[in-house]
Amino acid sequence: MTITEAPKDDIILRLDDVSKVYSGIVAVKHANLELRRGAVNVLVGENGAGKSTLMKIIAGVERPTLGSIILEDETVSFTSPADAQAHGIGMIFQELNLFANMSVAENIFATRELTRGIIGIDHKEQVRKANELLERLDAGIDAETMVEDLPIGQQQLVEIAKAMSLNARILIMDEPTSALSAAEVEILFKVIGELKAQGVAIVYISHRLEELMRIGDFITVLRDGQITGQATVKDIDTRWIVRSMIGSDAKDFAKSVNHTVGKEMFRTENISLPRPTGGLAVDNISLSVKAGEILGIYGLMGAGRSEFFECVIGRHTHSTGKIFIDGEEVRARDTTRRIRRGLALIPEDRQREGLVQVLSIASNLTLASLARFTRLFHINAKAEKNAIVEAIRDLAIKAPNPDFEVTSMSGGNQQKVVIGKALMTNPKVLLMDEPSRGIDVGAKADVFRTMRRLAADGLAILFSTSDLEEVMALSDRIAVLSNGHLIAVFNRDDATEDAIIAASAKGHEHQGKLAS
Repeated sequence: MTITEAPKDDIILRLDDVSKVYSGIVAVKHANLELRRGAVNVLVGENGAGKSTLMKIIAGVERPTLGSIILEDETVSFTSPADAQAHGIGMIFQELNLFANMSVAENIFATRELTRGIIGIDHKEQVRKANELLERLDAGIDAETMVEDLPIGQQQLVEIAKAMSLNARILIMDEPTSALSAAEVEILFKVIGELKAQGVAIVYISHRLEELMRIGDFITVLRDGQITGQATVKDIDTRWIVRSMIGSDAKDFAKSVNHTVGKEMFRTENISLPRPTGGLAVDNISLSVKAGEILGIYGLMGAGRSEFFECVIGRHTHSTGKIFIDGEEVRARDTTRRIRRGLALIPEDRQREGLVQVLSIASNLTLASLARFTRLFHINAKAEKNAIVEAIRDLAIKAPNPDFEVTSMSGGNQQKVVIGKALMTNPKVLLMDEPSRGIDVGAKADVFRTMRRLAADGLAILFSTSDLEEVMALSDRIAVLSNGHLIAVFNRDDATEDAIIAASAKGHEHQGKLAS
């Protein structure tokens, strides 16, 4: 299926036969792409397909190895992101690109500070304009707030506001909704509609196919660095997208691996975490998980899912409550000793909390388990290498060379490295915070298969998600959190979408502690 030919004056940017090669690896191969004004130009593909690379070329982050960029019928060559911005191109990156120790307003105008004569930076005007952008997004954020004090979903909104401040003619959105709640997604879509009406060309990358079908106008599919399909969105369906992405129909996520659930492996009693501003971010949560069981923790942003996991792993030493592993109370308050007792966490923000970006794939994999390979004062290099090779094979990590920096890989493969690093500590209990955030249908299948295999091997798994379909498909039991409270726990056979949604909507209403 091909796109109906658009009028020439609708095309604002064109890529002609663009290729990009990294250290002999072809990331993009002979790509031809047209972006249209006043339209949402959807780009889709599995992790590692070349989507982000292609967009980084347009945004001036990378330069093509071969091929040309034609902007408004003129061949251009961007030397930097600032150069691309000067040509009216802005990008919201998949991984957050913010300064944690600066305010929201300072982040929005970083490198483009508003000045006033000899006074220098006009902080008051920056705050005013930043608040206007945030109000457009209904973000509920004060522009003078420090970014480090915001949860990841609100940090994502700051990234969006930063891109909007550029008044770009072309705005690239790489997974903009991956950390947003359903309400925030609706507001973003409204803003996208406004930008379209102003003639802005939107490039939209997402793994959420229902989003693409809803807001997309034109779609381009990438597989292994090559464009495998182009169409108008109104002429296709999700099955067409999946076939173009992976060469077959959608993979079945719902098939479970038959396994026996054993004895109780993990239990929390009355876990609470005070908020700096008052009240409780986690309010007396008590639950348990058995060996070989997958407990899904469902809730929208602000439900307290991440904060609960952070309490369990030992990040908040001022939290209260008790933790038991294999029947024994864990009294250690620090993360290192809790890992030694058998806990492991896959954090939601893999870039900042799960990986050391300047280290190699191999070094990241073994970072938390070096004691396994240490003999006296030396690391057994052979044993470490064998473990790395085994982890790459077992998790289907696409790593042509384990010595490459971990940031050279796609988001899905980086997520697999974070999972591999956790598994190398030989945990008894695995906490997975939004494990499928920002990864595609193929990578999700790999992650979900891994979760089921680990459960079948006797691991107790708790995973959090705001994806209803995901929690229904994967969980043996489902715990619903809302505003820091544990609202309900459902057995798989009793769980319905309506019941889960109703429980998550209860907000501040707390129905008491439920037996787990």
